[in-house]
Amino acid sequence: MDLHSGLPYWVIKNSLLDYFHPLKDDFSTDIVVIGTGITGALMVHELCNAGLKCCVIDKRSIATGSSAASTALLQYEIDVPLCRMAEMIGEDNAVTAYRACLQSISDIEKVLESTGVEAGFERVPSLFYASTQKDVKLVKEEYEMRKKHHLPVSLLGKEEIKERYKLQVPGCGLLNEESAQIDAYRAATGLLLYHIKKDGLEVFTHTGVKECVEKRGGYVVETDGGYKIKCKYVIVAAGFEAGKFLPREIMDLTSTYALVSHPVDPGELWPEHCLIWETADPYLYIRTTGGNRIIVGGEDEEFCEPERRDALLRKKIRILEKKFRKLFPDIPFKTEMAWCGTFSTTKDGLPFIGTWPGKKRMFFDLGYGGNGITFSMIGAQIICKKLQGLEDERSKVFGYERIEKYGS
Repeated sequence: MDLHSGLPYWVIKNSLLDYFHPLKDDFSTDIVVIGTGITGALMVHELCNAGLKCCVIDKRSIATGSSAASTALLQYEIDVPLCRMAEMIGEDNAVTAYRACLQSISDIEKVLESTGVEAGFERVPSLFYASTQKDVKLVKEEYEMRKKHHLPVSLLGKEEIKERYKLQVPGCGLLNEESAQIDAYRAATGLLLYHIKKDGLEVFTHTGVKECVEKRGGYVVETDGGYKIKCKYVIVAAGFEAGKFLPREIMDLTSTYALVSHPVDPGELWPEHCLIWETADPYLYIRTTGGNRIIVGGEDEEFCEPERRDALLRKKIRILEKKFRKLFPDIPFKTEMAWCGTFSTTKDGLPFIGTWPGKKRMFFDLGYGGNGITFSMIGAQIICKKLQGLEDERSKVFGYERIEKYGS
C-alpha cells in the first residue's frame, strides 16, 4: 500500500537520500529491525549504543514510508485526554503514559545532540483549545487532572488566548511549555547514516520481508529476493504495515491530510510559534517550520484505501485552509504543497510495545496515534532494555497484555 501521496514537505525540503543497498546474499546477525522510519532509526540507535549487533531492512528507500509524511509534533499529551484515559486504563497507568511521553521529548533531544544529527528539533509551547463551548468542561477537567499529577499545564481563557497568540477560538485552552517539533525524515536518515559510519550498521533497502520463520533459538527472515537472514530476534518497527506479522488486528487505519504554506513574514506569525490542536475528533493541528511556513493537518477519514484517500485531497485542502483562516484571519495563507497519508490508531490512544504473548523473540515497536515519535522513543528504550535482561515499569502500560482487558 502507498503510505502517502502528494508532495510531503520534508522530502522536498531535504531531497531524497540516495541510498540503494538491497540484500543480495544470505546474512546473519543477532537482531533484525524491520523499518527504516523514525521508529526503526531510534530503535537502532538504542541497540547500537548498547553494543547489540543488528541490521535494518526496508522494502523502500530509507524513511520514505510514514515518516516522510509526518507533521512531527512532539507532545506529552496523547490523543485520548488524561482524564478520559484514566477511566479506560486506570489513573496510575494513564499518568505513567503521560509522564513517559513528557520524558521522551527530552530523550529525543539528547539523542540528536549526542549524535550531532541536525533534525530541526525546536522547543515550542503547545496549546490545546476547546473546539466548542460544550468542550470547555472537558478542558477544565483535563486541567484539574494534569495539575493533580504535577504535569506542566496552564489554563488560558478565550480572551487571553486571543491576546497572547492572535488566535480566535470558541473557548478556553490548555498551554504547556514542554513540547517540541522536529523533522522526522532528517532525524531518521541522519541517525541511520550516523550508525552506518560509526558502528558499521548494515541497512538493507528495497528488501521486502516475505516471511519470518521461527526456528529454535531465533528466526529466519526470508526476503522477497529469496535471501535469508538468520537472527536471534526480530523487531518490527513498520507502523501499520506490521499487521502482517501480528496474529490479529489491533489497530484502526485512518487517512489524514496536511498542507504547508508559502513562507510567511515572521512578524505575521503568532507569538512563540506554539503548536496548536483542539478537542474536536478528528482534530485540527497546526505548527510552523524553520523557514516560516505553516503546516496545517487534520480532516482524518476512517478509511485507508489509497485511491479513495487521494481523491479527496483537493477538497480537504480547501477545508483545512478555511479552518486556518477562521482561527487566524489576519495571517496571509496560501498552500504551496499538500499531501495525504495513512496512519494507525488504537482505542486507548496508546502504542503497542513488546512481544506478543507466547512469542518471546519477536518484538513490536508500534507507535500508533498522534504521538508516534514520542512513543517510538519509549519503545526503543523498553525493547533495548528487555534484550539486555532488564525490566522497564512502562512495559505494563504499553504491552500487549491489555488487548483483552481494555478492548484495544
